[in-house]
Amino acid sequence: MSTGTAARTDDAATISAAVVSAAQAAGALLPATSALSCGSPVDDPDIAPLPGDSPAAITARLSGEVSGDVVLVVAGSVVEALANSPVGKLDVAAAMRPALEAAAGVLGRVTVTSERMEEPEAALDGLRDKGVFLAVPLLAAGEHQATLALQVTLPRPQGQTQRGSLELLRNVAMEVTVEIGRTRMTVQELLSLYPGEIVELDRAASAPADLLVNGTLIARGEVVVVDEEFGLRITEVVTDAAAAELGQASA
Repeated sequence: MSTGTAARTDDAATISAAVVSAAQAAGALLPATSALSCGSPVDDPDIAPLPGDSPAAITARLSGEVSGDVVLVVAGSVVEALANSPVGKLDVAAAMRPALEAAAGVLGRVTVTSERMEEPEAALDGLRDKGVFLAVPLLAAGEHQATLALQVTLPRPQGQTQRGSLELLRNVAMEVTVEIGRTRMTVQELLSLYPGEIVELDRAASAPADLLVNGTLIARGEVVVVDEEFGLRITEVVTDAAAAELGQASA
């Protein structure tokens, strides 16, 4: 076996393991009567396994250290449960976002955006010939409940980064959000909320807040009050090349 062939084989094995781990992370947040386990990954969109019972697909974009597209196909029973939830009809794409974010988190610093509903066949066909493709079935007690499919483009070596592309974006306005913490709650816990109850977040009171740009973590800092309005005093910049460029521009 040549060195080039061996390297491609190693890359394929690494990607396959990462996608299976991403599917496991997504499966942990999907509604199911029992724990979901991963089946064998498939690398051909034409034979990607789909759950029965009128499945629906949620498609989203991946950006960051890994770019590409993700498709989460869920059984019709999941869609029906969301449509008839105790808190009213839930948007399927929004309800599945935590599962998609969990899958993306396994791949590195990756952001999920532009999630939308599609027909499963069309969603999988949209992943064709764009990059590395893998689909992983998710099973509960042997029954096919969902499929996570990923098309990813591996990052280029840093020496190939196009510095000119950042110049084009310097005057683009972007949404900036400060986040002090998050939590996850079941529908039952949401229904039991009452005025005056305290919802505990996943962050200590002394921990810094996150500064997010279009959902991507850029910096951390301390929450302050400026002229009776909240502000953030930056204490740490957590991005690498892009943050360095932006810092030089503002210096």
